[in-house]
Amino acid sequence: MDDSRSLITSDEQFAELASRLAGEPAYAIDTEFHREKTYFPHVALVQVADRHGVYLVDPLEFDLTPLREVLEGPGLAVMHASRQDMEVLARSCGALPRELFDTQLAAGFVGYTSPSLATLLEGELGISMGKADRLTDWLRRPLSDAQLSYAAQDVAHLLDLHEVLAEKLERRGRTEWVAEICGELRSDPPGPRDPEEVWRRIKEIRHLKGARLALAQTVAAWRERRAVELDVTPRFILSDLGVVSVASAAPSTIEELTGLRGVDGRVLKAGGGEDLLALIRDSEGKRPQRRRQKPNPELPADLRPVLPLISTWVNQHCRELDIETALLATRSDIEALLRGEQDARLGSGWRAEIVGEPIRRMVEGSAALAFSKGKGLVLVDLDG
Repeated sequence: MDDSRSLITSDEQFAELASRLAGEPAYAIDTEFHREKTYFPHVALVQVADRHGVYLVDPLEFDLTPLREVLEGPGLAVMHASRQDMEVLARSCGALPRELFDTQLAAGFVGYTSPSLATLLEGELGISMGKADRLTDWLRRPLSDAQLSYAAQDVAHLLDLHEVLAEKLERRGRTEWVAEICGELRSDPPGPRDPEEVWRRIKEIRHLKGARLALAQTVAAWRERRAVELDVTPRFILSDLGVVSVASAAPSTIEELTGLRGVDGRVLKAGGGEDLLALIRDSEGKRPQRRRQKPNPELPADLRPVLPLISTWVNQHCRELDIETALLATRSDIEALLRGEQDARLGSGWRAEIVGEPIRRMVEGSAALAFSKGKGLVLVDLDG
């Protein structure tokens, strides 16, 4: 399929496209969006492709909810680096793809490391993509022919790429692995952050204690909720420094509030200043949330020295298997397994088969790592 495209210009065309896509066994989908000044991503263009061609849908002209039937249908949605696009689709269509194949994730099981779409198309199909202007304003109308051509390329070859990657995965016996990891991506629902937890992202807050920490937590949660309500970035409401300044000074008047570092007139818009002052008054005497403590945060003393060695072996094993390390086992995954956490990712499924069980055997003393010249670290069975 080439990168020629059809513009959807009427409700009838869009309804016909959605109806046909709902019956397709596989379709490609991508979005262009902006979120630099907003809390939520604002969709600016939707690109879809099936065996008939490429179609560009202008969400500024159409309600995208007809795509919900497509996403929730049995057809396989082929996407690349889909996490943010799924957030866009969830917000604009109210649904996520029921069946997903992410080409970037899949490529991590055949020797690539977080490849761009351009890298994959060049490496697997010998196709060169044109360069995109990273500063393109996708919300501006009319879109140029160059913009539309580039947008079409994002989906024009995805179905062909899926076929090539799926064949490689099948030969290596990794089809189910990719299905599982794409399912994990789907099960991590996109959406607003928990307002009660956002304070943990502000580094300066860690220096506060007692009532000042409690107020900082409250102000950070208020800022997050207000950002969601107004659909702006939290820092547009109040900077991180402003959150800490307010918590440290606990101002009682607008003059005191606007005189603080990191606080400017934006917080006063639509009564924000008075709301914040009322929040400060109501928070008097409040105790802070407890700082997060992970269960069993420390590894057993006898296992700490082996963590770097096991991590090195895992990295080497991933290179040998042509699997991107982050998809198989992060350092946190290894630590969770060594701590004996019941929900450790390496404790079940394909991850357990590849590295989880060998690590357990090392810990139990039935296997060990040895160094072999020319091979690096080698797993040695001690039972025999």
